[in-house]
Amino acid sequence: MTPFVEPGAFDPETMRLLGQAFESVCAQLHDTGQPLIVREVIAKRIIEAAKRGERDPDRLAAAVLDAYTPRR
Repeated sequence: MTPFVEPGAFDPETMRLLGQAFESVCAQLHDTGQPLIVREVIAKRIIEAAKRGERDPDRLAAAVLDAYTPRR
């Protein structure tokens, strides 16, 4: 997550939580060898949710994964 976050934007504990969410999303999307742009989109969506005040790693991950879930 660190490469995608402005320095000082979040405290260390929040960065840890954002990192947990990021790793969770990547694992759930089976992100192995994905282009950097995919990882950047994941990170930006997590950051946006965090800017709105969300800090729970599961809900941060869900905010990203919901965007990848096909609608019926």
